Parts: sequence; C-alpha cells; structure tokens
Amino acid sequence: MASGSRSDLKVLLVLLAAGLVAAGVFALVGAPLVSEAAAVLAPGLGLKSAVPWGFGVTLAMFVLLALVAGDGLIGELQFMLSAFFVFFAVITLLIAWVF
Repeated sequence: MASGSRSDLKVLLVLLAAGLVAAGVFALVGAPLVSEAAAVLAPGLGLKSAVPWGFGVTLAMFVLLALVAGDGLIGELQFMLSAFFVFFAVITLLIAWVF
C-alpha cells in the first residue's frame, strides 16, 4: 500500500511540474499575443460592421437548429422565421457592444 501512495505522489508531482511549465510557456508566449490582440481590437467594432457578423452567426445557428429539428421543421417554420429576426437583432447588438 505504501508503494501505491508513493507512485500517486510521483504522478501528482509530475502533473504539477507540467502545469508550472505550461503556465510559464503561456506567460512567455501568451502575454505578447494578448497585448497585440488588445491593440488590434482597440478601435472597436461599430454597428455597421457588426451586422454581417450577426447575420452570419444567426444563419449558421439556425441552419444547425433546422438540421437537428428533424420532422418538426415544417410545423415550426413560422416560429423559426420570427425568431430569426429577434436573434439577428440581439446578436448584432451584442457583437457591437462587446467588440
């Protein structure tokens, strides 16, 4: 039983060391990437630029929802069309607000 707990301790130490190495590599590589991304996104994204992104995200989401809906697609078409415009407006405004 003592050898099993020692091997568990060794595995834990190896995982801890690997986590510390990964955190160090991320700190060295990730910090310049994050600052570069912040500089690129600093001007922001206006409402006019958010409309194509919102339309694309909404269209992709509703195509996915229609594919998984199966046989209920025809009966739910009127709800999907009305919900499309609500989702489009909300997603567009959220993209413009967040980005």
